[in-house]
Amino acid sequence: MRVVVGILLVGVTLFGVADAADDVAFNRDIRPILVEKCFACHGPDEGQREAGLRLDLEATVLGRDDGAPIVRGDPDASEMYRRLVAEDDDMRMPPPESGKVVTAAQKRLVKRWIEEGAKWESHWSHAAPRRQPVPDVVDAKWPVNWIDRFVLARLEAEQLTPSPDADRVTLIRRLSFDLTGLPPEPHEVARFLKDHSAEAYERLVDRLLASDRYGERMAVYWLDLVRYADTVGYHGDQDHNISPYRDYVIDAFNDNVPFDQFTREQLAGDLLAESGIDQKIATGYNRLLQTSHEGGVQAKEYLAIYAADRIRNLSAVWMGATLGCAQCHDHKYDPFTSKDFYSMIAFFADIDEAQHLTKATNALPTQRAPELKLLTRRERERIAAIETEVAQRMAELARLEPADPDEASAMQRQIDALQKQIAAIRDGARQTMVTRAIEPRTIRVLPRGNWQDDSGPVVEPAVPEFLGTLDITDRRPTRLDLARWLTDDEVGVGSFTARIFANRFWYLLFGEGLVRALDDFGVQSERPTHPALLDHLALEFVERGWDVKHMMKLIVMSRTYRQASLVSEAMRGRDPLNRMLDRQSRFRLPAEMVRDSALAISGLLVTEYGGASVRPYQPAGYYRHLNFPTRTYKENTDSRQWRRGVYVHWQRQFLHPMLKALDAPTREECTAQRPRSNTPLAALTLLNDPTFVEAARVFAERIVREGGDTTRSRLDFAFLRAVSRQPDADERRVLGELLASDLAHYQADATAAGELTSTGKAPPAQGLDVAELAAWTSVARAILNLNETITRN
Repeated sequence: MRVVVGILLVGVTLFGVADAADDVAFNRDIRPILVEKCFACHGPDEGQREAGLRLDLEATVLGRDDGAPIVRGDPDASEMYRRLVAEDDDMRMPPPESGKVVTAAQKRLVKRWIEEGAKWESHWSHAAPRRQPVPDVVDAKWPVNWIDRFVLARLEAEQLTPSPDADRVTLIRRLSFDLTGLPPEPHEVARFLKDHSAEAYERLVDRLLASDRYGERMAVYWLDLVRYADTVGYHGDQDHNISPYRDYVIDAFNDNVPFDQFTREQLAGDLLAESGIDQKIATGYNRLLQTSHEGGVQAKEYLAIYAADRIRNLSAVWMGATLGCAQCHDHKYDPFTSKDFYSMIAFFADIDEAQHLTKATNALPTQRAPELKLLTRRERERIAAIETEVAQRMAELARLEPADPDEASAMQRQIDALQKQIAAIRDGARQTMVTRAIEPRTIRVLPRGNWQDDSGPVVEPAVPEFLGTLDITDRRPTRLDLARWLTDDEVGVGSFTARIFANRFWYLLFGEGLVRALDDFGVQSERPTHPALLDHLALEFVERGWDVKHMMKLIVMSRTYRQASLVSEAMRGRDPLNRMLDRQSRFRLPAEMVRDSALAISGLLVTEYGGASVRPYQPAGYYRHLNFPTRTYKENTDSRQWRRGVYVHWQRQFLHPMLKALDAPTREECTAQRPRSNTPLAALTLLNDPTFVEAARVFAERIVREGGDTTRSRLDFAFLRAVSRQPDADERRVLGELLASDLAHYQADATAAGELTSTGKAPPAQGLDVAELAAWTSVARAILNLNETITRN
C-alpha cells in the first residue's frame, strides 16, 4: 500500500496541480477531470452521447449558440459547474448511478478555471511540436548538450541536483547493452579504461553504432512493434515464410536508412518507382498479421478481421493512437470516428491477401501467396564479392597454367570451392510474403464492427478527419500517400510521428519514455514529464533527415544519460520511477539479451548475420497441443543453436518458454513496452534451461583453462567476463564455499558430474577433471544468475 500511495504522490509531484498562486491550466488540471468523469457520456462517441452535449471540443463547451455549458468568468451562470455541485441527485453530474464522483478539490479547480476565464488548450499530442528556447540553468558547467539543459532546468526548479557521472566500467556496459544488446568483452573494457582522451567516450559510441550487432539490437524492438512472428497465430498456428523481412529490418538499422524511407518501403514499397527486391521484402510488413488456414473460414469475415488488425497495428506503431477502439463505434475519448477507422482500412484494400482463404492448407510452412523466393541484400552482396574473387583467381589461373601446372591445379580447386560457396548461398534462397497491389476491394463502415452488415456507407481512403486531409482530388489515394503523410512535417503529421519515436528512443536508453505510454498519446495518456524536451527531440529527428543513429548518439552523448543509476532513499520515495531524471535507470535486460549475454560470456555465441529462424533447446512435448498438422519440435543440432535471440523461431501460440518467462510478447499485437516481472519461474529458467546450463558448463571450462591455477584467479577471470569487474570479499567467500561444497558432492557422485558436464550440443571438455569441472559449472551458473549479470545499470 505504501508503494502505491508513494507512486500516486509522485504523480502529483511530477505533473503538478494548480496551487493557490498558479493559474489553473486546462490540460494539466481540467482535461483529466473531464476525461475521467464526463467523456463516457459527453465525449467523442456520438452513439453514446447524452443530451447532445459534447465536452471535448472548445466550440461545444464555450461557443454554443443555445447556451454554452461554460460561461467564462461566471461559475454560477455555467450549467456544467452548477450540475457538478448540485445537491439534488436528479440534477447532479455525473449521476450517482455512474459510480463516478467529482471530489471537492476537483470542483474547486473547475470553479477557479471558470473564474480565471476558462482558457481552453488543445490536447498536447494534437498540437504540432514546437521549439521553445533552450532554458538557462544555474549550473552552466554540468550540461554537455541541450538535452542536459532541459533536464537540469527541471531539476533545479525542483531544488534537486543530478547524480554524479557513472564510473567508466558502468558506462561501457550500459552503452554496450543499449546499442548492441551484448556485454562488452574484457579487452574492450580494458581498452576504454586506458583511454583517457576527451574523445574516448564518443569513439566508443561510434564504434558500437557501426557494429552489425546494433541493427540486431534495434530490430528486436521494431519486431515487437510490428508483431513479427514466424507463425500465423490463429487455429493451427502454422509456420509462414517471412524471415527475410526480419533481415531487412536489421539491415535498415545498420545502414541507417532514413526513417521516412523505412516507412515508405514497408507500407508501400511495391508502389515506389524504384521498387526493387529490398523494397518488396519490406512490404512483408503488410502481411505480418495473424491469419487462419482452417478449411472452413469465411473469406469475408477474415478479410474484415485482417483489416482491423492492420489498422490497430499501424495506428499504434506510427501514430501512437488507439484507432482500433473505433472499429465498432466512435472512440469514447479521442476524436477518432468509425468512419476514420474504415477510411484508413481503405488505403490497404488493394493488398492481395485472400488467396490462402480459397486454398486452405495445413502444410508446414503454409503458403500465403503472393510470395517470392529471393536472396537478401547481404546475400546478394556476398555473391558479388565472391564472384569478384573468382574473376581475379581465373585471371591468375590463365597466367599460371602454361608455366606451373601444379599451382594452376591448386588455383582451380580454390575457384571450385568459391563457386560452391556461391551455389550454397543461391540454394539457400528463401520464400517470403510480399505485398502485391490488386483492384481495391470496396470498403464500407461496418456498423458495430459486424462483418455481415453491409448497410454502412462506402468509404474511400482518407486520414482521420481531425488531423486534416490529403490534398489529392484527381485519383484514389494510395498506401504510398499514407506513408508520405505519416512522415511529412509540412502537409502531414510527420512531426507528430517524430515525437512518438523520439519518446521511444528515450525509452530504449532510459527504461521509461518521457511519456510513459509508448503506444497511446491519446487524451487518457499521461502528459510528458519534459514536454519542451520531447518537442525538441521530435523536431531534431525531422530536421536531421529522420536519422535514427543521430538520435541515439545525441541522447547517449548527453550528461543526463551518463549519470550513475544509484538512488538515495529520499529520491526513491519522491521519484521511484525516475521521471525527473536525476539519475539513470536500472532494469532487467530483455529476454533475448539475457540469453545472448550468457552465450557471449561463455564464448558460445555465434554472430552469424541473417538467415532462416533458428530453434534452440525446448522442453519435449511443449507443442503437443498444436494441431493441423500435429508437429514435433526439432531443435537445431549445429552452430545455429547458439545464435542471437533476434533469430529465434517465434511461435505465437507457444512462445519459447525461456522468452515467455522473461516477458517477451507473443507478438499478436503491437508491443511498444514489454513488462518487467520478477518471478520464481524466471529464476528457475535461468538455472535450468539447457541453454543456460550448457553456457555455464562451457563457461566453467574457460574458467578452468584460462583463469589460472587458483580459486582467486579463476573467480577474477569469471567476474571480468561476466560483469567486467573483480569479485569483492563476500562474493569470494560465498562462491568459494559453493565450489568446495559442490566439489565434494561431485567427487562422491561421478554420474551426476558426468551428466552436468555433458549438457547440450557443445563438445564435452577433454583433459579436465570431471568433478572439478562440474563444481566450477555450479559457480558459473551462480555468476550467470547474478542480478548484475542480467541487469542494465
